[in-house]
Amino acid sequence: MKFVLLYGPQAVGKMTIGQELAKITGLKLFHNHMTIELLEPFLGFSDEMWRISTMIREELFESYAKSDQYGMIFTYVWAFDEQEDWEFVKKVTNVFESVGAEVYLVELEADVEERLKRNVTANRLNHKPTKRNTEKSKEELLKTMETHRLNSEVGEIQHKNYLRINNTHMRAAEVALQIKETLQL
Repeated sequence: MKFVLLYGPQAVGKMTIGQELAKITGLKLFHNHMTIELLEPFLGFSDEMWRISTMIREELFESYAKSDQYGMIFTYVWAFDEQEDWEFVKKVTNVFESVGAEVYLVELEADVEERLKRNVTANRLNHKPTKRNTEKSKEELLKTMETHRLNSEVGEIQHKNYLRINNTHMRAAEVALQIKETLQL
């Protein structure tokens, strides 16, 4: 079993790269908006929506880790200044490591100008209805940059299977291939 945590700030390309990586590896993609888009129409962006989203994710991780599947890619926006996010990542990686899975942490970064372009791509808007109000999505992207640190500092991640990629000038398929080859997926 393999578990790839693909993380970085909003609109860095996590889902799109995850889609490409799934195509060339056989890993299943569970992008973070799958639970958000399920729950938001009923509960809005409320504390209860986030609670249930986390619960669904954790239950799926537990069940999937025990399966005979090849592995999973999960996308995540990790706020490095939030202890709760560190705890979530530790809990999720422990679920997979506890069954002997290989865990990979893949961090993406890109210039804000590129992220703003990606924020309005057809693929993103097709899979993430909550991002279709593009002005609100842009405001949130820019606001989050001021309130949270969404990329790690050099040396902060000490995981043995860690890869950081600046994908500002790369196509998703190129990044996916680099991930596959570097991590031997």
